[in-house]
Amino acid sequence: MLDGLNSGNSSFSSRGDGRQTPDHELAVHATPSAEGTRRGNQNRISDMEVMKERFARLLLGEDMSGGSEGVTSALALSNAITNLADSMFGEQMKLQPMYPETKEIWRKELNWLLSVVDHIVEFVPSKQMGKNGAFTEIMVTKQRDDLLMNIPALRKLDSVLLETLDNFKDQKDFWYVPRDVDDTDNSGDWRRDENWWLPVVKVPSDGLSDESRKLLHSQKDSVAQVLKAVTAINAVVLSEMHIPDNYIDSLPKNGKTSLGDFLYKNITDEYFDPDYFISYLDLSTEHKVLDLKNRIEASMVIWKRKMNQKEKDGKSQWGSSVSLEKRELFEVRAETILVMLKQQFPTIPQSSLEISKIRNNKDVGQAILESYSRVLENLASKILSRIDDVLEADLLVQRQLMAEAERRSESESGYEYQESENVVSAETPNSRKLSDFIGWRLSSETKKHSSMSDIEFFYRAEQEKPMMKSPKALPKKLSYLSKLENMRSTSERH
Repeated sequence: MLDGLNSGNSSFSSRGDGRQTPDHELAVHATPSAEGTRRGNQNRISDMEVMKERFARLLLGEDMSGGSEGVTSALALSNAITNLADSMFGEQMKLQPMYPETKEIWRKELNWLLSVVDHIVEFVPSKQMGKNGAFTEIMVTKQRDDLLMNIPALRKLDSVLLETLDNFKDQKDFWYVPRDVDDTDNSGDWRRDENWWLPVVKVPSDGLSDESRKLLHSQKDSVAQVLKAVTAINAVVLSEMHIPDNYIDSLPKNGKTSLGDFLYKNITDEYFDPDYFISYLDLSTEHKVLDLKNRIEASMVIWKRKMNQKEKDGKSQWGSSVSLEKRELFEVRAETILVMLKQQFPTIPQSSLEISKIRNNKDVGQAILESYSRVLENLASKILSRIDDVLEADLLVQRQLMAEAERRSESESGYEYQESENVVSAETPNSRKLSDFIGWRLSSETKKHSSMSDIEFFYRAEQEKPMMKSPKALPKKLSYLSKLENMRSTSERH
């Protein structure tokens, strides 16, 4: 470890900015080169001092007094990675790149903590050829398989998350406003009651551009894949950890008592639909979700132990009323519910079983894998939440624009309808009425009925026609009759 101070090649060391100056430049740059070398040596010395302090705390089990209150090395390493991530990503409240200094500290100190896995090895058989040409089987050391496979994968996923934040550098399509600022614009205040400590996202009045929207969706898909990967690694590591005896002692005697009558009846029912089961439960608060997770995990531990532990007569403590097939079916249902809870509530806190496993774990490799995957899982969830904030703010603006467009179209259609009504009313006085087609000409007596409609006037005129007297018409009718009489009379004469 101390050789890193001189060589600068150890994984425990941090390289400074000192450089070797060529001989032909010594005369010109003598002073700056010496200053840079001294600054580089000081940086390496300060990094070495910080590293010594970190590992001293780990060796003492976080008890710097040297007493007996220290924790195991596995738990100390787990806490160190967790605290480092909290100090680096705890203030990541915006979609923006990490500060270069913060990113450098994260990578440097994380390399210090992960350097421990290089010395967690296992013996594997190998063959070695001797001087006489004969092969001899020997045992050689190799890094443990789970560390050899998962540590490089977690490092790659870590880089993907940091690159995701770097992709939002110099973007201008959205910005953040502190919540204590009195802003009359309500376009980004959709989460004022929830997560009150986060700044408010603001987008332009016409929403995000197509390019920014496409970038957000692509980054969201990438981070979602990272979240699935780190969640799977964390779940596998936790499942391989030993269940502590103190947790087992705290469990009830049977799974029904742990679940309760309602949950036990639904899980052991003949017809079971996990989607309906989740939707039917009251999961409105984080406490209720965590309580359900604790109950299901406790019942699964009880069922597995009753299956594995045999009595002297060879019968399982589960009892003869439940068959092996049904017990396996119940376990599958419980595991399905846990997976759905993890997917629906990715930021749910650790359960009692998980906390107990981490606290009592003594495997340093598993502690590093679990803590590293857990902090990356939290970072991925945080980035997804920040992306959703921006997309939700853009969606609200789009809805407002659509509502304004609908109101504008309704007002325009109403205006056009009013214009058409005005045109019709303007053309009505010059249009021909029913009396024009019939051939009437209103006299002075009927002008007083001009306020009536044509139909009403026609109906009233027809009713009054027999009562009207025409002095010119009667003589004509009498003369015509007289002529007929005269014609009859003349015909009779002849």
